[in-house]
Amino acid sequence: MRHGDKIKNLSRTKAHRDALLSNLACQLIQHKRIVTTLAKAKALRVYVEPLITKGKENTTHQRRVVFSYLKDKEAIKELFSAVAEKVAGRPGGYTRIIKLGARPGDNAEQGMIELVDFNDVYGKGKGESKATAGKRTRRSGAKKKAGADTAEDTTTKEKSAE
Repeated sequence: MRHGDKIKNLSRTKAHRDALLSNLACQLIQHKRIVTTLAKAKALRVYVEPLITKGKENTTHQRRVVFSYLKDKEAIKELFSAVAEKVAGRPGGYTRIIKLGARPGDNAEQGMIELVDFNDVYGKGKGESKATAGKRTRRSGAKKKAGADTAEDTTTKEKSAE
């Protein structure tokens, strides 16, 4: 039975696990994306998403609560200013995990965890690029050429009729 086995231990003691997740969370907030093992990324997602939710409300109490987890002033400044501004309208799901394959040295499964709103490849910019890419196809150029050929054909027919 697995009663009370919800926390992923990561083969570490509680103090070591708390220090690990705190450091990973600080790096994620500062750099917006980090590469780590898949197990650590999944444990980090559960750890950091409530902190980002607390970062939306910029009060002294919330800052102290987040500081009790992170213990890094620079990360907290970044969380309550830039990150909170970007995620203000999002109701949750602030992170994305992308699998990267196995690490060559020890065959550990790698993953990249990133903040969703700070990625330019996916998200809001994606729809705009598809719209502009859809306008420039080879087929549309062929239609224009075909239309130009028919216009030339009609002018030559008119000249030959005269």
